[in-house]
Amino acid sequence: MNRTLSQESLREITTRLELAHKAFQRRYPGPSGERQPVHVVYGGAHLFRSGTTGRLGELALRSLDEFAPDFTVFAKAIGLPGADRLPGSPDAAASLAAALEADPLAARRDNRPAWFAHTIHRRVREKLRREAVEDFRIDFEDGYGNRPDDEEDGHAVAAAAEVATAMNAGALPPFFGIRIKPFSEELRERSVRTLDIFLTELAAKTRGELPPQFYITLPKVTLADEVAALADICSLLEPVLGLAPGALSIELMIETAQSILNERGETNLLPLVSAARGRCAAVHFGPYDYTASLNIAALHEAPVHFASDLARGLMQASLAGTGLRLSDGPLNILPIPPHRPAPGGPPLSQRQAEENRAAVQHAWKLHFEHIRRSIERGFYQGWDLHPAQLPARFAAVYSFFLENLDSASERLRNFIEKAAQATRIGRVFDDAAMAQGLLNYFLQAITCGAATAEEVQALTTLTPAELRNASFVKILAGRGQ
Repeated sequence: MNRTLSQESLREITTRLELAHKAFQRRYPGPSGERQPVHVVYGGAHLFRSGTTGRLGELALRSLDEFAPDFTVFAKAIGLPGADRLPGSPDAAASLAAALEADPLAARRDNRPAWFAHTIHRRVREKLRREAVEDFRIDFEDGYGNRPDDEEDGHAVAAAAEVATAMNAGALPPFFGIRIKPFSEELRERSVRTLDIFLTELAAKTRGELPPQFYITLPKVTLADEVAALADICSLLEPVLGLAPGALSIELMIETAQSILNERGETNLLPLVSAARGRCAAVHFGPYDYTASLNIAALHEAPVHFASDLARGLMQASLAGTGLRLSDGPLNILPIPPHRPAPGGPPLSQRQAEENRAAVQHAWKLHFEHIRRSIERGFYQGWDLHPAQLPARFAAVYSFFLENLDSASERLRNFIEKAAQATRIGRVFDDAAMAQGLLNYFLQAITCGAATAEEVQALTTLTPAELRNASFVKILAGRGQ
């Protein structure tokens, strides 16, 4: 066989390509395989106490029990598939629940709508008791407002003390952090001061220990210089406070038009992330401030506006493969009952109780639909602003995973069985990267409580030890494939 180009003549070209690919892999390492929380709860710094996240779970469970006392009511409130065929009376619902619990496998096969609704309700209640909050931000921005300096100083000191107490008691959620004010000209000095006071007080009380998975959230970013400034401040604080280099991670909030496109009309997202110099762990979208920055009237539903969808798409396209966690924003319609009985006064009337139930259930349904829409578009994390939103949050997440559990299991199981070659099932074509994506799907389902490790093992043949590997390549190597 004759050839024109020798290996020597190609050496310089192939070397350039090798270096380019290595640089590409450093920039786009792919999914980290680490846990991503399904939400982040924001709470005003003036209200934070060491037991806040536990208290939020109690309030969420109370709301669920008050306004959806059984699984059929909850399923109908949020609009689960087949909910219209579930019984309406409490006695009939209790009887059906007993039958489902007695033989869940038969129920899953013979009465899937009832099994689906009952399973989601039961697991949501379990989640609210066990880990109602996966991620929490002490908020010194929108949820706190602008206050006199001495007042904010005092709240920064008090919040640090409460965090230290919660750390000692093991009462913090798996992910935790603080949202400071923007680095605008008007607020930058106040923002830095609050961060400095909080971290200095916290480090003094914990001997330089931070909560696991601790993040500093920078809102309303417009310039890479703002991100670089925060990274520089973190670098100044770490050695003085006895923190390891790089211990302070940053999250960016995309809430302005300039955070999407810079003055040259180029996407600004990757430059913003790069300015953090490896500290950026996540990027969050804030639809209300974002659409306001475009002069879109508030009445036009910021979360589902075309402009918000365009921004989300640009976030995904710009940051795909970087390993950064992406989060969608909140829904500001809260499940709060309009009527409250006056202290020492008469109880609510039947009409008032019905109006309360209708208002809460309507807000649940909107929140459920908003979360499902986000997940279906590839955003697996969002914001919650009120404890009564948590039942709808976990119901939406769990319904997504449980609806797709069987089909995803079949695809992964088939790929494991025929790992030496790409595999086609029906119209879905899988390769190794897709198999890793499916593995990540199951890991997320187990971590958030949508499925158990035992269920996943039965469906996929993956053992708990293999799942803990979090790597499809390692699983195949362990099985000798």
